[in-house]
Amino acid sequence: MSRKKLTAKQHEFLQFLISHVEEAGVWPTYQEIIDHFGYRSPNSVTQNLKALHKKDHLTRDDQGYHLAEKHQPTPDGIPVKGIISAGTLQEAVEADIDTITLDYIFPNLDRIFAVRVSGQSMQGADIQDGDYVLLIDDDIPEGGIGAVLYNGETSLKRVYHDAEDGLRLEPANPEYEDIHVQPDVFEEVTILGRYVGHVNKENGIYKRTARRGERPEA
Repeated sequence: MSRKKLTAKQHEFLQFLISHVEEAGVWPTYQEIIDHFGYRSPNSVTQNLKALHKKDHLTRDDQGYHLAEKHQPTPDGIPVKGIISAGTLQEAVEADIDTITLDYIFPNLDRIFAVRVSGQSMQGADIQDGDYVLLIDDDIPEGGIGAVLYNGETSLKRVYHDAEDGLRLEPANPEYEDIHVQPDVFEEVTILGRYVGHVNKENGIYKRTARRGERPEA
């Protein structure tokens, strides 16, 4: 099928369809499209729909036209489809109960930001090159993973405080050496954020769980 660029009018037509589906949750009627663009007849609607279908921006089945997958609205969260027993066998409960949003997964979402990882020094913590690490604006507990700024350079490491050596930044990969921050330059270290999880392109979100005795994660 043809993948030619859209004309300005076709692009405007497609954007209207996308916006309508996102806001109303349903496909617009012919009359709604005619009223929006001021067309004189339904033929103009049909011609635009056919053109967008030919250029792979729409699909078509027995029910009519639909947005191609690349234009489908992104869901606001993960739908909760039912209840399942974790005890004795019980009758399944299937229903649209709720939606799990990022706010639910990370209650302090307004304090969380992401940085992209470059390098393999945290490979042992399942944090790979190219992953997106989620950090919260908070102090790093002893032995916890966090991002620090030292002498103008940033690093993601396990952080340990030492009475004699000041601060020790420990990688999770034996091929990398610890970074020691001496007490006389300790003031130059800035804590950028505490690790609360990371996002892997193939496997999705990993959320760190608190160790025994630690406060719950974000």
